Amino acid sequence: MTTLALPLSRRRSVASSVIPGFGPTLGFTLFYLSLIVLLPLAALLLKAAGTTWAQWAALLGDSRVLAALRLSFGGAFIAALINAVFGLLVAWVLVRYPFPGRKIIDAFVDLPFALPTAVAGIALTALYAPNGWIGKLLLPLGIKVAFTPLGVIVAMVFIGLPFVVRTVEPVLHDVDLELEEAAASLGATRLQTFIRVILPAVGPSLLTGFSLALARAVGEYGSVIFIAGNLPGVSEIAPLLIITKLEQYDYVGATALAAIMLSISFALLLTVNLLQKWRRQRLGW
Repeated sequence: MTTLALPLSRRRSVASSVIPGFGPTLGFTLFYLSLIVLLPLAALLLKAAGTTWAQWAALLGDSRVLAALRLSFGGAFIAALINAVFGLLVAWVLVRYPFPGRKIIDAFVDLPFALPTAVAGIALTALYAPNGWIGKLLLPLGIKVAFTPLGVIVAMVFIGLPFVVRTVEPVLHDVDLELEEAAASLGATRLQTFIRVILPAVGPSLLTGFSLALARAVGEYGSVIFIAGNLPGVSEIAPLLIITKLEQYDYVGATALAAIMLSISFALLLTVNLLQKWRRQRLGW
């Protein structure tokens, strides 16, 4: 008897038993995640728990720390929003329009994945420095990118774009063109078709790409420090401040700042996941 001839419940049982032994595989999964992810994070939180209230107050009242956190999370949020818009546009062009050189452009999208972060930072700095190819064109307009918070956002956009494009692209492949044609035949404009037909279909994947780009930008270090200038209170990111505190043997301050970043990042990702779950329930998926 073939699998297709079996009842649906039986087919599900056969499909779920391709990898035998649910108990051992689940145990190995939990052990692996605990060893690689949970234990290091738990050790960090336990180390930060030894920080006194006075030390927490001094850290949270430090204008340099607040400026670094504001730049890291605020810049990452802005960069993720930019990537959500233009990443969707890039994915749309790559999926819907055949044109010469499309495969080359498609390969370029993955370039931030392959480049060492230091190489990306040096390349961006060379482009956007006051004497760079793009920087010298922007300077007469009063726009300075390198060694400013704007440069930090540019680097975050660069490293986060592939996450959005590669997350949205498969969903766009699955969106049936007949749905758009049906909407057009019913009198819908292109904007109405995009908002009511396409956007609901790609919305969850777009939100996932946004959260991935946000998480990557928050923790980015190598490509940012070259173009940022690292001026305390101006263009210094939180990961660099953690390194600085470690170099100054301020282990308490470094651990506490790392715990703050971990807590904020977890809260942001949890919020995004809850929004995705609410959207799925609302649409009945």
